[in-house]
Amino acid sequence: MPEGHTIHRHARLQRKHLRNAGPIAVSSPQGRFAAGAARLDGSRVTAVQASGKHLFYRWDQGDTLHVHLGLFGKYKTFLGDPPPPTDGTRLAMRTEDATIYLAGPTVCEIIDPDEEAGIRKRLGPDPLDRRADPERFIANLGRRRIPIGAALLDQKVIAGIGNVYRAELLFILGIDPQTPANQLDSSTAMALWDRTVTELRRGEKSGRIVTTDPADFGARRDRDLDRSERLYAYKRDGLPCRRCGTEIRMTEMANRLMWWCPSCQT
Repeated sequence: MPEGHTIHRHARLQRKHLRNAGPIAVSSPQGRFAAGAARLDGSRVTAVQASGKHLFYRWDQGDTLHVHLGLFGKYKTFLGDPPPPTDGTRLAMRTEDATIYLAGPTVCEIIDPDEEAGIRKRLGPDPLDRRADPERFIANLGRRRIPIGAALLDQKVIAGIGNVYRAELLFILGIDPQTPANQLDSSTAMALWDRTVTELRRGEKSGRIVTTDPADFGARRDRDLDRSERLYAYKRDGLPCRRCGTEIRMTEMANRLMWWCPSCQT
């Protein structure tokens, strides 16, 4: 499932194509969003906002389009004349300069203001929202006895973190994923928030998750790293820790696989 940095990147890049672009041709090639597409067709997008793993499109006639990609949702953007949409294309938005296809989302719906408010209310603070209050995150951890490795996947605790970032963030800060969330002191919780902001901004900018230091591999930039050099712990079970050489271990936590170093994360 795409993590928060990907959703915010979609929002930023799509704003360039959709906002103030004039009337937008909206259709549902697949047919599953036909009624909603007909309602939006010919309207203008005034804003594209991301909150955690959710996207909200505001239209000038008052509607809000809500999209959640889920496990299989994908966007494709084409400049100029696009290829024909695939059979699974739920939504197509076309301006004079660009066409955006959306296929396979878990959610693609028109919602009213109360429904949007309900979605946002259920979410924890978003590290990529510059207005987010980190004290909410710290308070959320303090109310949970579950392991911190599970708490980070709870979108009510913090919005936007997925399986890759939870493993990487806990490794970077040397936190044992089994530590009860409410046992993290406030300084450690704040350090976790701050590092989450840094890493998600880094990912949003580059379009990929890179948590290692390029200099450690003789590279200058994140994009110069080989795929095998981008992460510290995620999916590296059986391989030596990049810091201490101990074998990276894998377990299941919150119904997802989890990777960590038993020496560095104590």
